[in-house]
Amino acid sequence: MVTVLKNLDRQGQSFIPTHCSYCGMQCGMNIRIDDTSGKVVGVEPRYEWPVNQGRLCPKGVTAYQQVDHQDRILRPLIKKNGKFVESSWEEAYDLIEKRFKEIQSTYGKDALGVYGGVSMTTEKCYLVGKYARVALGTKHIDYNGRYCMSSAAGGFNATLGMDRGSTLPWPDLMHSDCFFLAGSNSAECHPTSITWFWRGRDRGAKLIVADPRETPTARIADVHLDLRSGTDSALANGIMHLLIKEGYTDNDYIEKRVNNFEELKRMVERFTPEFTSEITGVDKEKIIKAARIYGQAEKSVVMFARGVEQQRKGVDNVACYTNLALVRGQIGKFASGVATFTGQGNGQGGREHGQKADLLPGYRKLTDPEAVKYVSKVWGIDPSEMPGPGVSAYEMLDSINQGTVRGMHVICSNPVVSSPNSQHVTRSMEKLDFLVVNDFFLSETAELADVVLPCTTWAEDEGTTTNTEGRVIKINKIVEPRGKSKTDWKIMSEIAERMGRGEFFQYEKSEDIFNELRIASKGGKADYYGITYEKIEKNEGVFWPCPDLDHPGTPYVYEDKFAFPDGKANLRVVDWQEPGEMTSKEYPVILTTGRVVFHYLSGNQTRRIPFLMEQCPEPYAEMHPSLASQYHFSDGEVIELETRRANMKLKVRLTKAIRKDTVFVPYHWGKELAINQLTNPCLDPISRMPEFKVCAVRMRKL
Repeated sequence: MVTVLKNLDRQGQSFIPTHCSYCGMQCGMNIRIDDTSGKVVGVEPRYEWPVNQGRLCPKGVTAYQQVDHQDRILRPLIKKNGKFVESSWEEAYDLIEKRFKEIQSTYGKDALGVYGGVSMTTEKCYLVGKYARVALGTKHIDYNGRYCMSSAAGGFNATLGMDRGSTLPWPDLMHSDCFFLAGSNSAECHPTSITWFWRGRDRGAKLIVADPRETPTARIADVHLDLRSGTDSALANGIMHLLIKEGYTDNDYIEKRVNNFEELKRMVERFTPEFTSEITGVDKEKIIKAARIYGQAEKSVVMFARGVEQQRKGVDNVACYTNLALVRGQIGKFASGVATFTGQGNGQGGREHGQKADLLPGYRKLTDPEAVKYVSKVWGIDPSEMPGPGVSAYEMLDSINQGTVRGMHVICSNPVVSSPNSQHVTRSMEKLDFLVVNDFFLSETAELADVVLPCTTWAEDEGTTTNTEGRVIKINKIVEPRGKSKTDWKIMSEIAERMGRGEFFQYEKSEDIFNELRIASKGGKADYYGITYEKIEKNEGVFWPCPDLDHPGTPYVYEDKFAFPDGKANLRVVDWQEPGEMTSKEYPVILTTGRVVFHYLSGNQTRRIPFLMEQCPEPYAEMHPSLASQYHFSDGEVIELETRRANMKLKVRLTKAIRKDTVFVPYHWGKELAINQLTNPCLDPISRMPEFKVCAVRMRKL
C-alpha cells in the first residue's frame, strides 16, 4: 500500500514517496502529482530518508521530467523499409515470435542473446534471467552491470568471500576518522554522498583521494594522490608496504580473521615509497603522508569506484585496496570498512539474481549442480532444461561477428554507446538477423532495432532496488503507464507466452515476482527470503542477507566471520601489472574517461532534459595547459583524438587540475561524440570488465 501524502500548502496536489531513478545512492524523494490532470509536476527531497536526508543532485531534481517528455515512445515501433512505423502490440509480438522461432529452429537455442540493464527494479532484473533461460532457453545472457560493478564483485569475492557493495550503512560515515577514496569523483558522480564526508570532516576526519585528476572531490582532500592511470595496485601495495613497515597493522585481527598475510608481506617488500612513486608518478612524500593518516585512524573506510574497477586488472585493484582495510582490522566494525560506489541505480540488486552470464538468483552459481536443481524446482522446470553459463557482455556482442548470436533482445540498456570500441559494437549489432529493444526513449541502440517495445519509466511501476549500501528499498508507482507503454516484466511475460512458455510467467503484479525471487534466493549468499514489501516500508529498507521473516537484516556484514568456509578473509597477493595498452612514441598520451554531475551513463535520459543539457551540452578533451602547449592547442579549439581503434573531434578544455600526461573525456554522448569509440576492449581475466579507464591516444590540430 503506497502512502499518498497531502501537502496542505499546495491544495490540489498529492505527494508520493519513492526514490531517484539514477545512481546507486537511490535518494529518497516525494513526487508531486497534480490531482486534476494526474500529471507529474515536481519533486521534493525526503528529509527523513537516511541516505540523502533532504538532498538531491541536479539529475534527481529533474528526473520527474522523463515521465511526460515529448520524446517518450508510447507505441510499439516496427522498422519497415528502413523507417520506424507505429504498430499494435499484437503485430509487434507476431513478428517477434516468428523471427525468434525461425532463428532458433535454424541455428539453435543459443542463437538468441539477451542483454539486460540495472536501471530496472530487481524484480525485472530477476525476470530477465528467467526469461532468457526459461522462455528462450538460451545461455547467452549478460547485462550492462558488467561494465560497472563486475570488478568490485570479483575483488570482494576474492578477499571477503561475498559481493555486497558496502560492509556498513552510509550514515556511519559521519563517525569515521579517515576516508580513503580511490578512483571515485563522488562529488559529481554521487553528489549526495559528500555530506557524509563533510560531517566527518567537521569531527576532524581526514580525506585521502587517489585520482589522476584534481576533481571537486580531490580538491577537498588532505592528500591528493595524483597517480598515473592504470597504477592503482602499485599504489595500494605501496601503502601496504608502509602500513607493515611502520607498525600500523592490527596483528591480533590478522591472526584471528585473515589468511595470506606473510605472503603479502613478502610481496610488498619491494614497494618502497621510491619504487611506488616511480610507477605511479605520485610524489613519495604524499604516499608516506597518506599511509600514516590512514594507518593512525581509529575508524576508517576505504571506498572506490569505476576509476579503480574499469581496468584489465580491476579485480586486483579492488582486492589490493580491500587488503588495506583487512590488515588494519577495519571490516565488520562501526564506521569502518570498505565500499564501492554503485554507478547504476540498481547495480547491486540487478547483479544478484540471475542477469549475469554465470549466476542464478541469490548469487548461486550455474556451475553448481545443487544450485541448478534448487532454482529449477522454484521455476518449475527440469534441471536438464537449464542452460549452462554464457559469456560476458562484450564477448556476447563480439560473438555476433562469428555468427554465434543471430538475434538479440536488449532490455533497458544502450550498449552501442556504453561498450568499448563502440564502432565495432555498432557494426556487430547491425549484422544481427533480428534485434528487439525495450526502452522509453529511442536510444542509439534502439535506432538499430527491428522492433522497439515501449516500456515504462521508473515512475509508472513499483518494485525494489538495492542501493549502494546493500539496503533493499521500495520504488512506488506514481502514475499509470503513458500511452500504450508496458512494464518490462509484462513484456517479457507476454513474449514468453508467445514462445510457448507462458505457464512459467503467471504474474499479476510486481510483488508476485518479488515473492518468487525471495524463494529463489533463499539459502544463497544474497538471501532475500526474509524481506517483504511491508517490511521494507516499515523499516526504511532492509539490508541483505535477511534469511527469515523475523530477521532484522544485516547492516554490518562480516562482524563475526567472512564468507569463506573457514570464516577468514583472504588477502589477495597480486603484483602490479601494466595496463593493456601503454603509451608509446606513436600514441604518447594517456586517455581516461568518466562522468560529469549533469549526466548519467550513456545520456539517453539526461541528454533530453533541457537544464542538464544547458549545463553540459557536449563532451570535451580536458588537459593540462603544459600538455596543450606542446601541441599548440588553445582553450576551446577543436582537435582530433585518435587511438588504435578510432578517431574523433573534441573541443579542448584547459585546466591545471589534471596530470600533464593525461587527457580526460566524459562519456555520456553517442555516435560521433562517443568517446567509447576510442576505448580499449581489453578485458579483466576474472570480471571480464573492459579497460575503459586507460588507453594510449595521440592528438593533433585540425
